[in-house]
Amino acid sequence: MLYLTVDSQNRMSNSRAIVAKILCSLLKDRGSLNTLLGNHKDHAEFGLIQESSYGCCRWYFALECLLGQLLNKPLKKQDLDIKCLMICALYQLRELEVAEYAVINESVSATQIFKKPWAKGLVNAVLRGYQRNKEALEQALTASQPNENQAFPSWLESEIVQQWPKQALSVFQNSNRRPPMTLRVNLAKNSREQYLELLAAAGITATAGGLTNSAVYLDKPAPVTNLPGFAEGKVSVQDEASQLVPSLLQLETAQQILDACAAPGGKSCHILESEHSHTKLTSIDTSESKLERIRENLERLGLESNLVAADAGELETWWDGNQFDRILLDAPCSATGVIRRHPDIKLLRKPEQIKSVGEVQSVLLSKLWTCLRPGGLLLYTTCSLLRQENEEAIKRFLDSTDSAKYEAISADWGVECAFGRQLLPGTSSGPDGFFYAVLRKKSV
Repeated sequence: MLYLTVDSQNRMSNSRAIVAKILCSLLKDRGSLNTLLGNHKDHAEFGLIQESSYGCCRWYFALECLLGQLLNKPLKKQDLDIKCLMICALYQLRELEVAEYAVINESVSATQIFKKPWAKGLVNAVLRGYQRNKEALEQALTASQPNENQAFPSWLESEIVQQWPKQALSVFQNSNRRPPMTLRVNLAKNSREQYLELLAAAGITATAGGLTNSAVYLDKPAPVTNLPGFAEGKVSVQDEASQLVPSLLQLETAQQILDACAAPGGKSCHILESEHSHTKLTSIDTSESKLERIRENLERLGLESNLVAADAGELETWWDGNQFDRILLDAPCSATGVIRRHPDIKLLRKPEQIKSVGEVQSVLLSKLWTCLRPGGLLLYTTCSLLRQENEEAIKRFLDSTDSAKYEAISADWGVECAFGRQLLPGTSSGPDGFFYAVLRKKSV
């Protein structure tokens, strides 16, 4: 359980209403969790709002199942706000060390914010019912449908079980864990061993990652302002799965490199941090606002890249005809490999979206292939667990592109696929779910 300090019942009431409104927006496919939370960063109880919002998204389908057991009949569609209010309260009763009387009383009071005084009795009865029958309700949840027990939408739970039958249980468990805070040591400025010593001197406990020589896992998350040398560019925050990219690109000195779909810029920065000091990098993303994130990271690290605001697939808007030696395509995807970091994915993703995003991936692959010189290498990556977006996308491309040659990744990590290599979500000291495929353009 997470321990939180409550300043006042009044603020708690408002906080619950905010969480309920955030959940309503997500369920109506309006915005993302990060965006919606960003509107409340100055709130006195932002910590509680953030924790409850993340927790409700992470456990939504389990909480919905519990709520269903407690209701005599389903709520009407127009009462989604009351449903979300009770989901929030159930999460706090279940997971947070907050006084139960405060959770119940202030949840009842919060019905006034939604101008639904009729819901007072319902909210009170449901939450006290959970209090009285918690053990039996939790046992019933354990025996319920797999998606409800694992807190995944049914379509995604079925896909994962079908595609990863041996690993499905660990995928669910690890996706429901709180994510680790992972650092990328700038090896151009200090070794990982040196940086671990700096962390220890600052009283921050950490361990070295097992997949790369730059990754460090913090035992507990810490503000970046507390990280020694952060402002000076000695370290950045980046998951270890993403830190595998430079080695897979097989970089050489004085290459022309393209990072398509580059925001927020972690992979661009890591490429430039490597020992290949004469690398010339172009980083593309769709808007100036996304480029600003990249620019901030570059400036802190003292690095330079040619930043271009454009759709990478619309070559006529940005490409000058000079081909690249290396292309990184971190393709748009369902992001099902990073649910532990973005639990709202469970609420936002729909099965029909997988096909449409696959079409975008195919367009980007075929268009960017034109920009790759003969003998050059394209690294295709996603943070997805779904084969439709990963190895099947690569197979479709290879079947339609005579000049493309698949190169298997020889490694002792991940799962080897027919085309590519898949990392599945790790434990609290492991990487995100990530897919990689290396394609070589045949020389003429």
